[in-house]
Amino acid sequence: MKSWPRSLSNTKQTNIQLAALRRKLSLFIIHKEVAYFNYLRRASSEVHIGQTPMGGANPIRIQSMANVSTLDTEAAVAQAIRMIDAGAEYVRFTAQGEREARNLGVIRKQLNERGYLTPLVADIHFNPKAADAAAEEVEKVRINPGNYVDKVKTFHHLEYTDEEYAAEIEKIRARFVPFLRICKVHGCAIRIGVNHGSLSDRIMSRYGDTPEGMVASCMEFLRICREEQFPDVVISIKASNTVVMVRTVRLLVKTMEAEDMHYPLHLGVTEAGDGEDGRIKSAVGIGTLLADGIGDTIRVSLSEDPEAELPVARKLVNYILEREGHHPIHGELAPGFNPIAPQRRVSRVVGQIGGGLLPVVVTDRSQGDSRFDEQAMPDYIYIGKDDPDNWPNPLHRIVDASLWQPRQHVYPCFTVAECAQMQSCESAVKFLRLTDVELTDALMAQCQADPAVVLLLSTHHRNAVGALRAAMHRLMHAGCEAPVVLELNYQEQDVESLQLKSAADLGALLLDGFQDGVLLRNEGCESVIADRCMFGILQAARARISKTEYISCPSCGRTLYDLQTTIARIKEATSHLKGLKIGIMGCIVNGPGEMADADYGYVGAGRHQISLYKGKTCVLRNIPEEEAVERLVQLIKEHGDWDR
Repeated sequence: MKSWPRSLSNTKQTNIQLAALRRKLSLFIIHKEVAYFNYLRRASSEVHIGQTPMGGANPIRIQSMANVSTLDTEAAVAQAIRMIDAGAEYVRFTAQGEREARNLGVIRKQLNERGYLTPLVADIHFNPKAADAAAEEVEKVRINPGNYVDKVKTFHHLEYTDEEYAAEIEKIRARFVPFLRICKVHGCAIRIGVNHGSLSDRIMSRYGDTPEGMVASCMEFLRICREEQFPDVVISIKASNTVVMVRTVRLLVKTMEAEDMHYPLHLGVTEAGDGEDGRIKSAVGIGTLLADGIGDTIRVSLSEDPEAELPVARKLVNYILEREGHHPIHGELAPGFNPIAPQRRVSRVVGQIGGGLLPVVVTDRSQGDSRFDEQAMPDYIYIGKDDPDNWPNPLHRIVDASLWQPRQHVYPCFTVAECAQMQSCESAVKFLRLTDVELTDALMAQCQADPAVVLLLSTHHRNAVGALRAAMHRLMHAGCEAPVVLELNYQEQDVESLQLKSAADLGALLLDGFQDGVLLRNEGCESVIADRCMFGILQAARARISKTEYISCPSCGRTLYDLQTTIARIKEATSHLKGLKIGIMGCIVNGPGEMADADYGYVGAGRHQISLYKGKTCVLRNIPEEEAVERLVQLIKEHGDWDR
């Protein structure tokens, strides 16, 4: 059993007052139409989770999930301690059944005896009885609306009448309300955890595989919680696709606000992968929402050891919090702009940039760094004052305007002070480097009148995302359709920090529809690393696919094979397949759903047994694990995708 009751303290009263003040300020700022541009955390209600409350005035919490068997008490306790020592403020374990749920109480007791009071969370799928048992043992229980009562999605197109649909919701109520009552008695919080990959057939029948369906699934449970006066609720609404994830969370927040709900939010990108790709993809999705002020706890889901997730999560949160209390940004949303589901900004085509063309990658090689990665070749190279002949002729080179001469694939770059010369320049493409504060009405008019201008737009503001958002909306207000390459500058010696910061910033702007091009500068590492970051960010934001994408889940207690080794083997065999999406899933809970837009899938079907998918269709079942990678390669070849 848990060792402390829920209590009302002076700290709680203070947090409630601070949260109320934040909510009033948030509403004021929204009324003034500047919340989109200025960083301010969304006001959420406080939820009690053991001795570590979430939401309200509490800090943004970080957490991870164990990947050992919940029945292996010794291993579970040891891993929980490693996670807590690495910074975990909540530790989650899977509980497939009542036996696992009850053993969480044993794990809780042993952790308490060793002085570790960090709340434990039970992760439940398909088994409401396990949720009931877990609520008596730990501080929080996660349930999945897609499979708590409803049957999990099978990709069948079922028809429900209004009466049948309502009857299914009543069935949920009949099972969910007794669970809430158990939680009340034992002081247990809950997380309603909606996953894109596990919507029920009932939800799919009415909404399809959409953000609206995910929000509807969540709201059904939230309304029951409110009617039962159960306040200790946290929400997560996740997807592997960052575009879907961000749009869905924004839609959920708007929907809750309309019903005066302020529950705290748990953020995460499912199946983000490992290494560079996992970090960049997580930062694009989570960082975008944190920049919006949304999020009370995060999990960076990497296909690595759980302890590895926590320093990454802490770096990401700390970076976003650096913009607290920044100098106000004055901005106004452009007419027709939808912050929940932005469309790509309208721009004209200049050379290979703008319009509906793929976003370009511009690299800064003005210091003479001439090494390139063949898998991340930029579209344009800024060489500053260097001689264009020092660089490969097919590459598009950008030189300082004072040195420019008409020649193939060489374009001038002007400063704002050189705008008069820019007007008389006859280059087919003319780059204008400027900051957001230099973007005046007169300059926008000049750029609109000159069909060859491309803007290289940067900022020195501490909240770079907000400042660049404001500048982009000024362009849209002015009707200036010059393409914009977004330029961000860092000084990071640590590659991981560069990946996280640049992905959080550029990802937010790309997901807002500002997709003409990117330029990432970093003084602390080789240019080729920044190049790889840019291509990784574009891919994570679904703006430009340039390499194989691996949709791989983090390992947990449900994983049916050695996930990290398998990912490495699959990558070794398939990483040359440009633009192909391969799902690598430890089990069937989210597997077929989260990888629904993958070209091929590798899913744990049983202990050391694998099922292979082509799209949503399972084509080979229960293959021995030792044969599965070779059979996956064979499947890709059979469908003509090996020579991409």
